[in-house]
Amino acid sequence: MPVYAKYLKLNTKGRTDIIDITQMVQESLSALEISRGVVTVFVIGSTGSVTTIEFEPALVADMKRFFEDIISSKKEYEHDRTWGDANGYSHIRASLLGPSVTVPFDDKKLCLGTWQQIIFIDFDNRARSRNIMLQFIGE
Repeated sequence: MPVYAKYLKLNTKGRTDIIDITQMVQESLSALEISRGVVTVFVIGSTGSVTTIEFEPALVADMKRFFEDIISSKKEYEHDRTWGDANGYSHIRASLLGPSVTVPFDDKKLCLGTWQQIIFIDFDNRARSRNIMLQFIGE
C-alpha cells in the first residue's frame, strides 16, 4: 500500500488561532493516485494541535474561552521561569488536545460529517509559520 507525504505551510496569529484546514487536506488528497485509505494530519511543533469541530464563529469563540478557562495564559508556569518565553500554557494546551488526527477517506473524499471540519489550533503566544504534515496511506 503506497504512502504519500504532503506538507502544508500556515501563517498564524498565535494565541489560540483556529484555522480550518479541511479544504487544504481534501485538495492534497484529490491530487493523489489513491482513492481509499487514511490520512494522518500532524502538526510539527509542541505548541499546536489538530482536531475536528464544527467550524463556525460561535464554537470557535467557545473553544478559545474554554482553553483560557482551563489553562489560563495569565498564570505563571515553571516552563516560563525556566525558559523566559511565557508560553508554558501553550505547551500544556497542545499536549492536552494532541498533535494529530487520523481521518479515513473513500472515493477520494474525506469521511467527515456534514458539520465536521479538520482544524489546526496555534496555542503559542505569538504569530508563527507552521508546518502540518499529511501522511496518506491507501489504494
